[in-house]
Amino acid sequence: MSRSLKKGAFTDAKLMAKVAKLKAGDKTPIKTWSRASTITPAMVGFVFAVHNGKTHIPVVVVENMVGHKLGEFSPTRKFTRHGGKTQKALETAAPAAAPAPAANKK
Repeated sequence: MSRSLKKGAFTDAKLMAKVAKLKAGDKTPIKTWSRASTITPAMVGFVFAVHNGKTHIPVVVVENMVGHKLGEFSPTRKFTRHGGKTQKALETAAPAAAPAPAANKK
């Protein structure tokens, strides 16, 4: 369910104050725990260190991210492969068994 139009998009007030304090070209990361904050056009060009529950992930905001949440760009789960020991054996053997690229014949 989306937020009411009369309320506007949620952006943490402290986060917007930090953005206003920095210069436009400054690349120092702004630390934040506010994953629910919506990215606004004022945030474009800044680097945010978004907390994922364990560490701060650096996120460089570009124009295509406007309207999305900061938490979307800081994954909270690390994917490990499926399949266990047999899959790991297949993955390690696959690069060694790959044939060398053949030269083009004319």
